Amino acid sequence: MDALTHAIESYVSLGANPVTDSMAIQAIKLISTNLRQAVAYGKNIEARENMAHASLLAGMAFNNAGLGYVHAMAHQLGGLYDIPHGVANAVLLPHVEEFNIISNPKKFADIAKFMGENIEGLSIREAADQAIHAIRTLSEDVNIPGSLRDLGVNEDDFEKMAKLALEDGNAVSNSIQGKEEDIINIFKAAY
Repeated sequence: MDALTHAIESYVSLGANPVTDSMAIQAIKLISTNLRQAVAYGKNIEARENMAHASLLAGMAFNNAGLGYVHAMAHQLGGLYDIPHGVANAVLLPHVEEFNIISNPKKFADIAKFMGENIEGLSIREAADQAIHAIRTLSEDVNIPGSLRDLGVNEDDFEKMAKLALEDGNAVSNSIQGKEEDIINIFKAAY
């Protein structure tokens, strides 16, 4: 889920470009078609090789395009609560991308398609919303907890974590530059 977050965040980041997009797209496709199998049966070598390839591509994409608020916020959860990084990313990803969706609905519609969603006949915005659905479904399928509450996060820490998230280097390339209140609201939505 960390690799998927790398791919999606780099695809919609302010630093995205055609080269990073091509790597992110391929990573999203590989993860969407292989992560479930790799989790369900760890000896599935083909699925695991495809996940390693996807992780490499996503890493190359984000190292050139940047990331966004998912990582900026997940770093705070890891630092304060010792929540595994991939889990923190997975819980936050749909909520941050719901915040970002209006920045580039076409790219989010593309993400839905890359993740295997049928977007035929949908408006761009309806198709974009399917990306959020696909992210949530994949997280559920690989047994990611559903909320920050499930991870033992305390709401009283949202303000402190929001301030720190906006200072995180990953925040600068998020597709919408929000305020502290926006980050607090994303934490609340994930709670």
